[in-house]
Amino acid sequence: MDRRESAGGDGFTLIENLPFTTASVIGARARIGIVVLASDYTIEHEFRAMIDVEGVDLFMARIANDPKVTPETLAAMEPLLTETASRILPGDRLDVLAYGCTSASVVLGADRVSDRLAAAKPDTPTSNPITAAFAAFEALGARRIGVLTPYRRDVNEQVHGYITRHGYEVPVFGSFNEEMDPVVATIDEDSLVRAVDTIRSGHDLDAIFVSCTSVRLADAVAGIEDRTGLPVTSSNHAMAWHCLRLAGVDDAIAGRGTLFTRGLAG
Repeated sequence: MDRRESAGGDGFTLIENLPFTTASVIGARARIGIVVLASDYTIEHEFRAMIDVEGVDLFMARIANDPKVTPETLAAMEPLLTETASRILPGDRLDVLAYGCTSASVVLGADRVSDRLAAAKPDTPTSNPITAAFAAFEALGARRIGVLTPYRRDVNEQVHGYITRHGYEVPVFGSFNEEMDPVVATIDEDSLVRAVDTIRSGHDLDAIFVSCTSVRLADAVAGIEDRTGLPVTSSNHAMAWHCLRLAGVDDAIAGRGTLFTRGLAG
């Protein structure tokens, strides 16, 4: 029941406790939380385009980072991960919680990233781009992976080592050798497609993985696959798919390449 009272000589009536009902609308089917780098121009745009499923919504928080990508600047984000993640729908649930940095997930290790996220949202499935990429390789039945990155050599060495230590072969590894994240976000689609063609040429590959959430490749994936017959994924592409599947959304999404027609392996 509402409560009315006179507010005195100011000439208005205060009505409180008006009745209302509620309905689950935003994120009614799945709520995906993502910790996004402060320097990232790309991940939010690509995720919203790829996750075009009714009732699935994204909730993001930005983590402070140095736009220069080195092993040291990547590792410096670890102490900030839990606090940043805790600012995504505080006190409420998420269906999956992800961290949007491939190279940092490699430098820190996916297990440590998962632990930091779980400290903010216990009992919530977690993802990051390298874990999502491995899940994508399994879903695609891919063992021989061609890798393309924008990173400088010391970061590339860690990425290469991390992938091969997890049981995958990397017959070819290409890089733009660009260490500034804002510059990576400006690499155009033609350059990316040419680079993909370069690394696949003359190599027996099961799939291509383009690393870095700043890279803008998601819209080109289906076209590359149609032309080459080779499965392709990127950090954002793989993680968007992985987040959907972890959240229980198994819809096949047309126009997003082979991966978006697959479920989690096993």
